[in-house]
Amino acid sequence: MRFEQALEGWSQGRLTQAEAALLLGQCERSFRRHIERYEADGLDGLLDRRLSQISKRRASGTEVDQVVHLYKGGFAGWSVAHFHSKYKAEFAGARSYSWLKSVLQDASVVTIAKRQGKHRIKRERAPLAGMLLHQDASTHR
Repeated sequence: MRFEQALEGWSQGRLTQAEAALLLGQCERSFRRHIERYEADGLDGLLDRRLSQISKRRASGTEVDQVVHLYKGGFAGWSVAHFHSKYKAEFAGARSYSWLKSVLQDASVVTIAKRQGKHRIKRERAPLAGMLLHQDASTHR
């Protein structure tokens, strides 16, 4: 809707391309690209095409199943770090440690570790006499 209003303002001469692009929060070149897409495909041409594409790096279901089956078969009980080193060395695995860990956790083969506590624990200050010293010339004790 906003694009159509900006396009209408530009086509009627009330707005320049720079002003219309500024209304939409984009540069002039992007506005011109959107005009071309809108004229060719209508509102469907303005949709972000990246959202409907599947990643080229996405693992296939068979690869995920192979990794889970491999872990269950001979490496059950191993830590993910040790299994990942074997996976890379012996089975020529190309996936990262974090990918392998998330796959095994999603398959409920490896338990998700409990979060650790805070690195530094705040403690209450000890109530000592003269602990707070006012240096602002106040008359309070």
